[in-house]
Amino acid sequence: MATELDDARYINLLSYKRDGGPVQTPVWAASLDGKLVVFTNRDSYKVKRIRRNPQVRVARCDARGKLLGPWFDATCAIVEESAQQKRMMDALTRKYGWQLRILNVFAGLAGRVNQRAYLEVSFKAPSRA
Repeated sequence: MATELDDARYINLLSYKRDGGPVQTPVWAASLDGKLVVFTNRDSYKVKRIRRNPQVRVARCDARGKLLGPWFDATCAIVEESAQQKRMMDALTRKYGWQLRILNVFAGLAGRVNQRAYLEVSFKAPSRA
């Protein structure tokens, strides 16, 4: 869950297409309030898939998406509140440091900072059989 993925350099965010087919995407993520937070382009297909179906799975992975750990079931929400978005970026900046700062400089120059969507991944409680 979140604590098991807190130190992961990348997580694989699996979302679902309309036909139920899974799509895996490696992303940066940071822990905040017991959840994982992610940012991406608001027009990306993963955002469209999550709007339609918030059920996701996450796992530790490398930069290319190769799994390095087990999958965890979760839900994903798109965060619209600007104060929470700032907290999310602060958490990501603490984790990724200079790399994220450089990315933000170039994203700012290209006008992409205002095109971001902020995602919050909440873990489901394990089922008891």
